[in-house]
Amino acid sequence: MADTETLDDLVRRVDPDRWLASRFIGDLAARADVIALFGLNYELARVAGGVSNALMGEIRITWWREAMEEIAAGKPPRKHPNVEALAASRFDPNALATLAEARFADLDEGPLKDEAAVLAYVDATAGTLAVLAARRLDASADPHAVKGAARAFGLTGLWRLAQAGRSRLPETWTREDVVGRVEAQLKAARGEVRGLPVAAFPAVAPAALARPHLKGREMSDLERKARLTFAVATGRL
Repeated sequence: MADTETLDDLVRRVDPDRWLASRFIGDLAARADVIALFGLNYELARVAGGVSNALMGEIRITWWREAMEEIAAGKPPRKHPNVEALAASRFDPNALATLAEARFADLDEGPLKDEAAVLAYVDATAGTLAVLAARRLDASADPHAVKGAARAFGLTGLWRLAQAGRSRLPETWTREDVVGRVEAQLKAARGEVRGLPVAAFPAVAPAALARPHLKGREMSDLERKARLTFAVATGRL
């Protein structure tokens, strides 16, 4: 993060799908909190690809987990823009520490062994992120209402990671296997999101971008905006 780059700028650069979805959050305080959450997700997700060994990765993830635990204990936040933003947010820092804990799995060698392991990982990472965002946007949001959408987007993220040479998917899985599972989750999500408060929908909106990502083509900002606008306006993924 450059000295002149804001947290919002950072998320826009590194996570454009979620950043664009956050533009549909009308409450500016809630939007700022969600951006801080997405910033934390980026910091955690990039650890595994940025270290030369698992020990260094453990040290970095532990730094973030302990930073959240210190906030929970009422200590002053560490001097880091993202930590300070999260300390000022309405998120439960213990939940943020749990999100950090889930990322230790990124440091394991080899792929996840089967579908159950993949879904458990996605639920703990993309799923927890979506639940936290949804509950921040509307405290009445049912965590189950975001499950399918978060899984669809999380599975797509794992496929894109595999295409970049860092696969965690089971060795036997093909693109067709991933597409089939994503479609199944999107089908489940269509029913689930009906019970999601309108204000919380931006938390699941990125799932509307899963299909084009699986086709392996780069979307323009205009196409992303159009797809997200349609999803938010209709409540459909």
